[in-house]
Amino acid sequence: MTDLKPFYQQVQAHYDVSDEFYQLFLDPSMTYSCAYFERDDMTLEQAQLAKIDLALGKLGLEPGMTLLDVGCGWGATMFRAAKQYGVKTVGLTLSRNQFEHVQSEIDRRGVTDVKIRLQGWEEFNGSADRIVSIGAFEHFRRERYTPFFELCYRIMPPDGRMLLHTIVGHTLADLRRMKIPVTREDALFQIFVKRQIFPGGQLPHAAEVTRLAGRAGFGTERIDQLRLHYARTLDLWAARLRDRHDDAVRVASEEIYERYIKYLTGCAAYFRSGHFDIMQFTLVK
Repeated sequence: MTDLKPFYQQVQAHYDVSDEFYQLFLDPSMTYSCAYFERDDMTLEQAQLAKIDLALGKLGLEPGMTLLDVGCGWGATMFRAAKQYGVKTVGLTLSRNQFEHVQSEIDRRGVTDVKIRLQGWEEFNGSADRIVSIGAFEHFRRERYTPFFELCYRIMPPDGRMLLHTIVGHTLADLRRMKIPVTREDALFQIFVKRQIFPGGQLPHAAEVTRLAGRAGFGTERIDQLRLHYARTLDLWAARLRDRHDDAVRVASEEIYERYIKYLTGCAAYFRSGHFDIMQFTLVK
């Protein structure tokens, strides 16, 4: 356990808009991260399950193990891990809505091998055989990368494995090297996302992940890039939200609807152009 305080307020500002609002454009599993279109004819729901399976399949899970899900969202990865692999799962979220949703699902399904905590990794003092984190690292900020990796390394056994799924940004030098132009509009969009969508969020660079994970003791076994899969995911989310415009205004507001359309369509364009990427890092002790 560290002395750092989790960013409850910033995370809840985004994820606690309302579950009903997110249900308008997410698939039924409420998976709010990049899907994996393993086949071109997959539905969004099928592709989200394929992404979860892609992540879990890299962890070497065995029955009876404990899997820690850092930033577990609405619980889809935990329930899948418990059902498919027979592992005990512990999920951490800073979102009260997500916590209450997962707890109600645990009660509804009558499962005993899934636990949910309204807690940040900074407050976690248990242990785990494996760790998965999908779409949470973007909220941590650079000054916390080192203590995060050190904690993950410390709480796992000698054969520990971790799957880190995160959006990554690029330095200006990298974008120039890749011949990807950067304009004033690009900078303004990033400011919009940081201020109005993910307050306090910060995108890591891929080299930072491997370097700081390595400094904590991890080796990087594999990196999978899912950039175009996320562009397609965002396209589908935006289309679904547009189709439910009236419902979105009813449960949130016209302002929030417009904000999310701008965010989803803008991000889709930036993933397609290569300004952003998304990667799964398989880290091993």
